[in-house]
Amino acid sequence: MQERQIMNQEDVRRALTRVAHEILEHNRGAEDLVIVGIHTRGVHLARRIAASLVEFEGIEVPVATLDVSLYRDDLGTRSQTQTKLQPTDIPSGIQGKRVVLVDDVLYTGRTIRAAMDALVDFGRPQQIQLAILLDRGHRELPIRADYVGQNLPTAISERVKVRLVETDGTDEVALIFEEIYSEDSDSESEPESNE
Repeated sequence: MQERQIMNQEDVRRALTRVAHEILEHNRGAEDLVIVGIHTRGVHLARRIAASLVEFEGIEVPVATLDVSLYRDDLGTRSQTQTKLQPTDIPSGIQGKRVVLVDDVLYTGRTIRAAMDALVDFGRPQQIQLAILLDRGHRELPIRADYVGQNLPTAISERVKVRLVETDGTDEVALIFEEIYSEDSDSESEPESNE
């Protein structure tokens, strides 16, 4: 497996700052907003966006956390280790609020669909908006982000790995792909030995 860095720490910071500014501009301020982070990395991104909103507007926006595990359409095919439940905490309620749902990567759209299903169990928001650090394409459902840190067209065979200081010790986004070698490739392009 090979890995190529797509975003470094500064790129992530700039992308989240831009997303926070766009949220304020689109909503004409931060009144009646609730930021909801999808576990795991979406929660950390939501907290960072909320901190930027305080810095820019001086208004503290409630941050909620959401676990969508039980709302996934592949729940029956996932193992118990893949379905480790995280706490859902929506302290201020979402009834009549403008909710900004936050996640790290938008791919097929299935996680976001599950998140919207989960949200309506807590009330009927006035509006649900979507903020994503990275949109990699390949949608299977008609879901589009309102705020995108970066668009990155990818191949289906590639994986995107978001690393955040809170969970991984560093801020970066990497594209992971399997390197394919042909028989006539020269020895310089062969992978190095681990010995």
